[in-house]
Amino acid sequence: MNGRSIAARLPFYYGWAVVGIAFVTMSVGVSARTSFSLLFPPILDEFGWERGVTAAAFSVGFAASVMLVPTLGFVMTRFGPRVMIPTGAAITATGLVCATMATTPVEFYLTLGVMTVSFAVSMSYAGHSMFLPNWFVRRRGLATGVAFSGVGVGAIILLPWLQGVIETEGWRDACLSLAVLLVAVIVPLNVIAQRKDPASVGLEPDGDNRQPGARRAAPPDTVVDRRWTETDWTLARALRTSRFWWVTLGFFTGLFAWYAVQVHQTKYLLDVGFSPDFAALALGLVGFCGIFGQVGVGGLSDRIGREWAWTIALSGFALCYVLLLVLPSVPSPAVVYAIVACQGLFGYGLGALYGTIVADIYSGPRFAVVFGFVSIGGNLGAGAGPWVTGVIFDRAGSYGPAFTLCVALALVSIFCIWMAAPRGVRLAAGVAVSRARRAS
Repeated sequence: MNGRSIAARLPFYYGWAVVGIAFVTMSVGVSARTSFSLLFPPILDEFGWERGVTAAAFSVGFAASVMLVPTLGFVMTRFGPRVMIPTGAAITATGLVCATMATTPVEFYLTLGVMTVSFAVSMSYAGHSMFLPNWFVRRRGLATGVAFSGVGVGAIILLPWLQGVIETEGWRDACLSLAVLLVAVIVPLNVIAQRKDPASVGLEPDGDNRQPGARRAAPPDTVVDRRWTETDWTLARALRTSRFWWVTLGFFTGLFAWYAVQVHQTKYLLDVGFSPDFAALALGLVGFCGIFGQVGVGGLSDRIGREWAWTIALSGFALCYVLLLVLPSVPSPAVVYAIVACQGLFGYGLGALYGTIVADIYSGPRFAVVFGFVSIGGNLGAGAGPWVTGVIFDRAGSYGPAFTLCVALALVSIFCIWMAAPRGVRLAAGVAVSRARRAS
């Protein structure tokens, strides 16, 4: 039985099966990228290179991924996730295998950096945001949040397992084990069952295909600007709209705030006087809370609108930085747990909105291309945040000015998304239902 006939029998469940595949792919694929932090110490111990020289492998890979994402948009548009994701997984796995034979920093830059860290983006937030929003309209935020919560589950399950392999068998065996997992799970799962959009299997978004004789209330019309939604959005047309640049700036400032705290939080807690074990626990709890944050904020965005959900997420990061500034005066574990909650339960909801906002504005056959270029802003922000924060600390001798800057940028990000106004193109389903009820 082929995918089209299965979809005809199970129109609603097929879309959620796509989400389930994305969940598994994210849990393994993003863990392959973040595993660098676990491989870093044993590689340092073996080769004795400077930390900056060795850590540059991740920086090189991240920089390469910024340039790769627009290309992935074209690949997604032409071939779909059945080609893009397995190809990225195969190259990532090859990089892990080749890294076991590397003996110089440049070889690590090419293997763990370009091949592993960079190509893992095809399995991460950016890659999945290029097609997941196609499958849902009314439940777009919730579905994306569920899929992306796989990152947290992967961090809880796979990273401790990988650390155990490193401690018992060594970092090379850990690389090989992760490569086998990518090829054995991610490649066949996506080749066989993943699809770019519901139309490719004869379905409609949200599983709205009606069975013969079935009667169902028509879903609310979410379109506000029909002329806009009927436009064939090419990259060239999108670039000429102010919404494109507001979203790009909103992504830059939002991810600047996200990654600045993610990278510097552990060191900051140590500077304040907390133990390494407690600092590591706090970082792990952020990822765990992020599971609920992405599902919760993503689902909430379907009810109250993308702008309000983005406001909640970035307010979480802003409050997190305020609490970090207060922490030296009140060095209490309770304050740290509040910081964790602000990041995970609220801030991490940003991930579920990343592709959803762009899809609400620029849905169409070339959505993946448009998203690929918009996300350059987010990737640049994610790369700039940790670096600028570190530079400010080196100059000022304190994180205070950097954290204050991050509060301001979080507020700027909120402003940008309100200016982009996805609600002016499409309403969130919950908002459309409320308006329809008031009008009747």
